[in-house]
Amino acid sequence: QVQLVESGGGLVQAGGSLRLSCAASGRTFSMYAMGWFRQAPGKERDFVAGISGSGSGTYYSDSVKGRFTISRDNAKNTVYLQMNSLKPEDTAVYYCAATSLPVVRTSTLQYNYWGQGTQVTVSS
Repeated sequence: QVQLVESGGGLVQAGGSLRLSCAASGRTFSMYAMGWFRQAPGKERDFVAGISGSGSGTYYSDSVKGRFTISRDNAKNTVYLQMNSLKPEDTAVYYCAATSLPVVRTSTLQYNYWGQGTQVTVSS
C-alpha cells in the first residue's frame, strides 16, 4: 500500500513558476514509476509527466515539454514537478500517482495509487 500526499500548489501569474512535491509512504518507493496528472473543471484527467522508479527515464506530454521537469529523490520518498513558464491553460488540480509497473505509463488506468490533488491556478 502506498499513500501519496501532494503539496506546493497555489496561485501564480502567467510566466511564473511553481514546484509541486509528492511525498509517498512505504519502503519500496523506488519500485514504483510515478506520474503527474492534471484535471481542469469539466475535463478528463490528463497525463502531464512521468518518471521511472530509478529516475533514469522521464516522459512528458507535448503541452508541457520544455517547461516542466519531473524528478524524484528515492531517499526522501518524494517526487517533484518543477513548472516554469506557466500559462493560464495550466490551471488545474494536479495529482501524483504511483504504478507498480517499472516504466512510465500515460494512462490513468495503469496507476494503482493516487494523491488527493493540489490546485494550481495561473492568472493572465
